[in-house]
Amino acid sequence: MFIPPNDIKKKFDTPTSDTRSKVKLKSSHLYIEGGLVKKVFGEDQNVFVVYYADRNKLMLAPISDDSFKKLHKAGQHILKDRNVKGDKVIALHEILIDNTIATEERDLSYEYQNGMGVLIVEL
Repeated sequence: MFIPPNDIKKKFDTPTSDTRSKVKLKSSHLYIEGGLVKKVFGEDQNVFVVYYADRNKLMLAPISDDSFKKLHKAGQHILKDRNVKGDKVIALHEILIDNTIATEERDLSYEYQNGMGVLIVEL
């Protein structure tokens, strides 16, 4: 039986589901896709970041959220542009080294609490 190559190619080119995470660890940077950046941080160019080692959770909030800084004693980080799609990165070198967290590139699970405006990432 002969199967034309184009029919085979179509089967492999069509994704069955999008299992990629919108948050990744790449080169010791937190990589966040543009759509999620807009939803969480809006137009802010800086974010508050705090890491809780006991829970292995990184919490991020827009710089405009003063209560987050007071509640969590968070540090300020820069949201750097990654590409024209609006993807952004945040350098995590210090957090990864200080807490001996593996630095290999990987997808990260996350939770966005819309009412609170907080992005929680599991490292």
